[in-house]
Amino acid sequence: MHNSASTSSLGPGGLDLRHTFFTPIPGTAPPSSTKRHTKITVVGVGNVGMAIAQTILTQDLADELVLIDAKEDKLRGEMLDLQHAAAFLPRTKINASLDYDATANSDLCIVTAGARQNSGESRLNLLQRNVALFRHIVPPLAEYSPDCMIMVVSNPVDVLTYAAWKLSGFPPNRVIGSGTNLDSSRFRFLIADHLQVNAQDVQAYIVGEHGDSSVALWSSISVGGVPILSFLERQQIPYEKKTLENIHKEVVQSAYEVIRLKGYTSWAIGYSVASLARTLLRDQRKIHPVSVLANGLYGIQGGDVFLSLPAQLGSNGVLGVTNVHLTDDETQQLRDSAKTILEVQSQLGL
Repeated sequence: MHNSASTSSLGPGGLDLRHTFFTPIPGTAPPSSTKRHTKITVVGVGNVGMAIAQTILTQDLADELVLIDAKEDKLRGEMLDLQHAAAFLPRTKINASLDYDATANSDLCIVTAGARQNSGESRLNLLQRNVALFRHIVPPLAEYSPDCMIMVVSNPVDVLTYAAWKLSGFPPNRVIGSGTNLDSSRFRFLIADHLQVNAQDVQAYIVGEHGDSSVALWSSISVGGVPILSFLERQQIPYEKKTLENIHKEVVQSAYEVIRLKGYTSWAIGYSVASLARTLLRDQRKIHPVSVLANGLYGIQGGDVFLSLPAQLGSNGVLGVTNVHLTDDETQQLRDSAKTILEVQSQLGL
């Protein structure tokens, strides 16, 4: 199935209908083929994949959007539904296909596909099924778009980003996981809510595993350029560590809460991934906490491991990891987080 929003302009008898509507200016050169053409592929048209797709469309981040999935009817239905909104959206060519050749020459491939956890199934078994799925997804993406960046959104995101890196053969700067970009957004929202300020004025990161062993970097939080903890200490304002721990706990629990209430998360991850796509494709060089190859950073040892660190992103993927000052406690927590991921990874045989 190769359907797109651009239907043929040929009318009956081979007449090009465009010429009946528009008269070309004499001496006009044909359109240049060197003009920048941004192409994004989204693999998986579940709730998360479609939230990402529609956010990419509304934010005008791509000239061409390709949807890939194994379920033909669902895929075609989602494609048509988006195409029918063409009059309300920036002009983007929308394709959908079961075949990966439709993804050729993508700039960014976003993988959201993943197996669902069965009742009573262990996390490791689910992970092994997802890795098996990635063996069918990642190599063709790498083959058809050898210069693309791959962004993994499927969970558990850190281990699957590692799997995508191994299966693609790409350099590590071009394989990233959405990681704790969304966790950090939730963190900034909760701190801003607590202090009654705008979340955009809060600099705060959650790093490490996207999951229960994530690490809140309290020591580097600033609001309007003021480092919070050192300010409180200088002013001798007492604060309870418990309050801080509760905010972090709320960040970890918030995804579970959304899933409990509506069955899945979609909108926030859609905006989170679109913000990463914008930074990458428009070479904005912004710093996002995303899952990157972390071996050797912050004293993390023991093997190749992907986890979230504040990284500068641009058109070549990860440009570098920020040297954030961590306390001894935060450094230890980060290393423990790496150890947790490595233990699971060692059982995958990649």
